[in-house]
Amino acid sequence: MTGSAKRNASIVALSLWAGLLVAGAGYAQDRGMTLQGLGGGEVLSQINAAPDVERQSFSDGGFGRAYRQQPPLIPHKVDGYQITPTNNACMNCHDWPGNTKVKAPKVSETHYVDRQGVRLDKIAGTRYFCRQCHVPQADAKPLVGNTFENAAEVK
Repeated sequence: MTGSAKRNASIVALSLWAGLLVAGAGYAQDRGMTLQGLGGGEVLSQINAAPDVERQSFSDGGFGRAYRQQPPLIPHKVDGYQITPTNNACMNCHDWPGNTKVKAPKVSETHYVDRQGVRLDKIAGTRYFCRQCHVPQADAKPLVGNTFENAAEVK
């Protein structure tokens, strides 16, 4: 056999072995059989609840910025927000006139200007995906210590 034929035969054999392994596990489950896992005979009999997730911070005056022209941080959860080519969930509250109804900060006018400097009636495509620049802020303990000072503190 040539080298490529041996390699192809090995791939076929490995694929068959993997298929048999999956089929065997399915057969065992159908028959109510217990398979022994890598942990030996130990079986988890208790499912613990997921730990609490750090809640978002809600700062009345917004979050301070660490440097000039830093995009504002998001003071609320955005886990389920969808941004598609036809809908940006952020704009429901932050685009005019929706922002006046919910008293949310309006998107900066710079977000309505395209690369050529043309003013638009809708958010520019270059500013459409909010989370490229704006991130949610959590009031969580730092994972590692640091001595960071923001630009105003350094002066």
